[in-house]
Amino acid sequence: MGDGRLRVVVIGAGFAGLAAVKELAHADADVDVMLVDRHNYNTFQPLLYQVATAGLDAGDVGHHIRGVIRDWPRVDLLVGTVTHVDPGARKVVLSNGDTMSYDALVITAGARTNFFGVPGAQEHGLPLYTLADAVRVRNHVLSCFEAAEADPSLVDGGMLTFVVVGGGPTGVETAGAMSELFRYVIRRDFRHIDTARARIVLVEMTDHVLGTFRPKSRQHAREQLEARGVELRFGSRVTAIEPTRVTLDSGDAIPTHTVIWAAGVQANQLTDDALPRTQGGRIVVNPDLSVPGHPDVFVAGDLAGANGPDGKVLPQLARPAMEGGRHAAIQVLRRRAGLATLPFRYRDPGTMATIGRRSAVADLRLGITLTGGVAWLAWLGLHLVELTGGIRRRTEILV
Repeated sequence: MGDGRLRVVVIGAGFAGLAAVKELAHADADVDVMLVDRHNYNTFQPLLYQVATAGLDAGDVGHHIRGVIRDWPRVDLLVGTVTHVDPGARKVVLSNGDTMSYDALVITAGARTNFFGVPGAQEHGLPLYTLADAVRVRNHVLSCFEAAEADPSLVDGGMLTFVVVGGGPTGVETAGAMSELFRYVIRRDFRHIDTARARIVLVEMTDHVLGTFRPKSRQHAREQLEARGVELRFGSRVTAIEPTRVTLDSGDAIPTHTVIWAAGVQANQLTDDALPRTQGGRIVVNPDLSVPGHPDVFVAGDLAGANGPDGKVLPQLARPAMEGGRHAAIQVLRRRAGLATLPFRYRDPGTMATIGRRSAVADLRLGITLTGGVAWLAWLGLHLVELTGGIRRRTEILV
């Protein structure tokens, strides 16, 4: 890797990127780290649905990166967009034409919303993957109630019908939190409309929600959503989205001014990264998370085509991203020390989702499944203690 100080460039300041930077910052080695991200803040994505449903403010889930790296003198931040990676020349190119050389590169550029080519989805759907997305959803939902308050006849045209596409954790959590927003907050704030006429319709192409969860968790989530008044449209696929309606493959059209798109994500594509991709768009990696043919380039998080113990590609979630980022950084340091790299082995601690306040499902190790309030406490502990490192402020908000 060359003599002198080790120059490491980390692309992306999400869960994987910050985990890698933290590991490098605390290394007992001469390492200089340049963290590159298009924003100067990091987003705690598992709680974006809370921002979208007015449960949290944007500042509660967005953290300034410079504040995070303040005590890491060997780490610097460059706000910019990487458009090209040249592994042969060991350089990255930014959108403004500037270039940076590196001795080691860690790519953690994350993912973006996947609209699956559905006509009108990108133009009229409301994704929920970034902080800006969440704020946009919140403002749009509230503006629909304001419009109906000014003209109650708009309710008949779907002004208060909110369609959520996708029955995974994001869709379930958003629908559940939205129902509570309508029931406990909106109902008290608007005087001239019957807020009970507001509808939440969750559209899922399979016959269940939370497809990666165990049957017990799926059933509990379904029952909790139905108890909260969420209409479930199973076995339905969205074929088109227009400004005032969404069309399903059955031919049914749902009048609505709001379609929240929670149907999935895809790996980010740098403009020209010259790196091999899997069929799903992720970067091909070796067992140690390095790129084949480029031992000084590592990939972690949503962008890495890494497999878990079951041979299946790892889910695009916070926990595998964090562990992958840390592992990639450790391998950079091992190569620096002249040691062989080690394969990445991910141990899944479990999968969780909330359906509303004090209600959740949790599939844990050893076949343990929790539901209801106990699962909600488990979710709170994992997301707010392990992932953020602090519980007091967010516990006060969420409880």
